[in-house]
Amino acid sequence: MYRDRRLNLSIVNLLKAIMIILAIFMLIGFGASQTQVVYAQEDQALPTIYHIYLDDDYVGTIDDQSIVTNYIDERVEQVEQDADDGYTYGLKQELMFIPERVFNNQTNHDQILESLDEVIVIEVKATVLALGDQVVGYFANEDMVEQTLFDYKAKYVDEDILEQLEEQDTDEVELETGETKVLDVSLSEEVSLSGEVVAKDQLLSVEDGVELLEKGTLEELIHEVSEGDTLSSIAAAYDLTTETLLDLNDELDEDSLLQLEQELNVTDYVAFADVIVYEEELVEETISYQTEIEESEELYRGESETKQEGQDGEKEVHYAIERVNGEVSERETINEEIVKEAVDEIIVEGTKVIDSRGTGDFVWPAVGGYISSQYGPRWGSFHSGIDIARPSNRDILATDNGTVEKISYDANGYGHYIVINHNNGYKTLYAHLEQVDVSVGQTVPKGSKIGVMGTTGRSTGVHLHFEVSENGTTINPNHVLN
Repeated sequence: MYRDRRLNLSIVNLLKAIMIILAIFMLIGFGASQTQVVYAQEDQALPTIYHIYLDDDYVGTIDDQSIVTNYIDERVEQVEQDADDGYTYGLKQELMFIPERVFNNQTNHDQILESLDEVIVIEVKATVLALGDQVVGYFANEDMVEQTLFDYKAKYVDEDILEQLEEQDTDEVELETGETKVLDVSLSEEVSLSGEVVAKDQLLSVEDGVELLEKGTLEELIHEVSEGDTLSSIAAAYDLTTETLLDLNDELDEDSLLQLEQELNVTDYVAFADVIVYEEELVEETISYQTEIEESEELYRGESETKQEGQDGEKEVHYAIERVNGEVSERETINEEIVKEAVDEIIVEGTKVIDSRGTGDFVWPAVGGYISSQYGPRWGSFHSGIDIARPSNRDILATDNGTVEKISYDANGYGHYIVINHNNGYKTLYAHLEQVDVSVGQTVPKGSKIGVMGTTGRSTGVHLHFEVSENGTTINPNHVLN
């Protein structure tokens, strides 16, 4: 039992000790909270200073921001007065103030201003023109940017039209026939303007800006080798030297053999933005007539005649047109109206087959005329045919069905002449022709035109020398002519 009492006393003493320790910790915590309240109250009375940074460079501290900003404003104003060039100036660096509360403020205003004077950079406030994600350049003001873009568009659209587009609404378009109207002019890239302070020599004039927009910017491109390409021809195509092309392609040297479809790195000027012109036009266009063919057994194969003359029609077409840098990139028909219908031409073509075998009945080989010289002895020689002169017209006719066997020229005799084989033992010859209207191998019907009478070869005047041969021997044409 004695041991149990001692154990109970030990437990009680342990609990008392724990209670005492907890009480001490609570007192310490309470004291700390009281101390924090005191510090917070004291902190509210501390002065604030400002750490000055220009971009990422530390300049010093100041207890009044206005001292620095006023000083910079005065310096900017002084630079503008001294320059007297019409530009607006500003601080190039980014000015930042970072506050801090301190126990002891020991800032020196004069020293800070001297430090600022050594490091601040004052240059021209510029308007930055960007097209898409490409910076084009820097201009003195927004008006110059607007004028530059206006003049660039005016390379492809008349200035008067651009000015009208700025002043009037073009939603409703009324066009006369033959009239074209511009509805809108835009750039292929979004225009964005921002501000930046830059050196004066970085500023662009309007003329410089337009020239830069026309020239574009250099970009890397890929050229695929095609048949006939050489290093020098590829370089010239992209306005490069061969040395520059080799520098752009490390795997090449002057002795490299190019392979078809091999890809080479090249550079070329790419426009900052294209000028896109949207317009509509109303034009009158011709509707070409169509030709219809009809067959007829009344005409020989190869012969034809016009049954109905064709006449073109007319239509008015309303187009919507898109031009990129002056070239038509898209043309869409909005509406078309037929003003006059076209009349088809009708041609009748013969299907009758020409019999190449003669009938044996010979027709007169000319249109009218008379025999000026007969068959037989003449001037100490033998005249193997008849001469026909003074025709009503100078057409020469095939005297019977047959096949053109020969077309030739004899300078000392027949001149231009034709021989027709009638495939029945007879052949006929037509000489002194001025014009031949058939070809060798052609089948000709009786009475069809084969040429024009003339005076070629050995001839005393315009006439037709006409011969008939039977089984290879000439005979008197008068015996067979009707």
